Amino acid sequence: MKTVALYGGSFDPPHIGHEAVVKALADLSFIDEVVVMPTYLNPFKSEFTAPATLRLKWLDEIFSEYEKVRVSDFEVSLEKKVPTLHTVKHLLKSNAKVYVVIGADNLASLNSWYGYDELQNLASFIIASRDNIETPKRYFTINVEVDVSSSALRKHIDKTKLPQKNGEAIEKFYKEHNAK
Repeated sequence: MKTVALYGGSFDPPHIGHEAVVKALADLSFIDEVVVMPTYLNPFKSEFTAPATLRLKWLDEIFSEYEKVRVSDFEVSLEKKVPTLHTVKHLLKSNAKVYVVIGADNLASLNSWYGYDELQNLASFIIASRDNIETPKRYFTINVEVDVSSSALRKHIDKTKLPQKNGEAIEKFYKEHNAK
């Protein structure tokens, strides 16, 4: 049984910051596999710009040649909001240990996540540094300082912030949909 790092999110759109996090995770010796898992709909949001199946397709293509990385359709296939706790329980059925990867900007709201107390007992957290936010010492931290966010890209798409693989398709989609 493996040790996996669950890297979930909307990925609406996927960007170079997401790629940097995945690369950093894949380099960790204690991680056997990085599971990139796009949400159908983020539990804290009411809508998405790019459909879940399209975001899944983009991620499949972006990470297709990465070693130790698998893109999972688990949450997308359920076609509903899925709390991280449920996804961790799913992954624990076939893996020995699960690390949940979040950006440091999510630390402030972490205790409001569905089933947080149970989640922290089932999984460990890996925090991706962001915006010079200080991470408590109890968390393992990966240093990824890439100045980009999906919400900013939805407002103003910038091809230089998109992955090389699939960047043109992503840029075209968001320009056509005049994303907000």
